[in-house]
Amino acid sequence: MTSVTEKKERTGKAQTTLLLKLANPFAAFGRGVINIINDLGAAAVFLLLAFIKIFHPKQLPKIIQQVYFIGARSVTIVILVGLFTGMVLGLQSYYALVKFGAEGALGTLVALSLIRELGPVLTALMITARAGSAITAEIGILRISEQIDALYTMQIDPVRFLVSPRIMASLISFPLLTAIFDLIGILGGYLSGVVLLGVNAGTYYYRVQSSVEMKDITDGFIKAIVFAVIVSMISCFQGYFAHMRKESHGAKAVGYATTSAVVLSSVLVLVSDYIVTSLLL
Repeated sequence: MTSVTEKKERTGKAQTTLLLKLANPFAAFGRGVINIINDLGAAAVFLLLAFIKIFHPKQLPKIIQQVYFIGARSVTIVILVGLFTGMVLGLQSYYALVKFGAEGALGTLVALSLIRELGPVLTALMITARAGSAITAEIGILRISEQIDALYTMQIDPVRFLVSPRIMASLISFPLLTAIFDLIGILGGYLSGVVLLGVNAGTYYYRVQSSVEMKDITDGFIKAIVFAVIVSMISCFQGYFAHMRKESHGAKAVGYATTSAVVLSSVLVLVSDYIVTSLLL
């Protein structure tokens, strides 16, 4: 009887172990989904609090400072990327259109491609690489060095002091930099198509002027504002909570947070670009 009972117990334990092993992948997937939902909720609350505190009366000097850092100091890289993007787009579009005898439509293709899609997206990616990473690293260093805790001690709201000006500055800077990118890109298409390949200059500018409507420009600016919210929120959020990363602590946590901010911002910019485009059509 004892032997039979022991065999039944061993069989029961083996079955329980097997069920736990089979359930582990599903449990891990469930934990991952719950963590993602928790992070999204925390980020939404974080963004809401930061946005409300933008309207504090003493925010203007900090906002101007961040507009200089995020916007003015990104102008050079935006102009450089916009110029060569327009030149490459003009070059490739010309050789595609000339097969159908439609090289006169080069201005239309370059202008609409830049204003509707490439301008907002590439501008957001460039700002993410230059300013977004710096924002995450700066706030992350303040967090791990306990300077944010010192702000609490001095009864200074860290979200209002560190996050709100950066979000407002992004909302100002992204559309302006997108407009600069579009203009320089159209100029790059002119250099490539007209100066180098011999397309008629009058035809090029006429096509640009006649094909671009106000809706195209408005849609591009709407995308720029959406990207500004995404990039600024993720960069600030990752830096602000860098100390809570499980896989690392200290300076390494700042490195992981910065990498995560850049990658996540870039992916969400592309995903949101598709979603916003489908909604605006």
